[in-house]
Amino acid sequence: MAGVGRRSIALPGISNCKQANKGHFVVYSTDLRRFVIPLAYLHTNIFRELFEMSEEEFGLPTDGPIILPCNAAFLEYVIYIVQNPASKNFLKALLVFMVSSKCSAAASYRLISPSPITIHNFS
Repeated sequence: MAGVGRRSIALPGISNCKQANKGHFVVYSTDLRRFVIPLAYLHTNIFRELFEMSEEEFGLPTDGPIILPCNAAFLEYVIYIVQNPASKNFLKALLVFMVSSKCSAAASYRLISPSPITIHNFS
């Protein structure tokens, strides 16, 4: 029942990518840009929210990559914010923006990507 109504994206050529160095993990943006992120970022509210949004959008990955529901430009901005801490009010505003925008990652991927993807509905 957990997968009902969720979509998965089959991404050609990603399954055999190089693993991350120790202390890091790999995620992809919706436009398939690869990011190697320090594990310490998992403790930030911004990344926790991105992972929750990813789970809602795509479900939990079993044998594929983790795709965060944002494009590369937004993910670069999030990484910049985490590396250069901003005020608590700014971080709260960014989190509110992320939660309220909730645009479909699959739809934004289709608009940006020149390569084909396959979307499966499990409903």
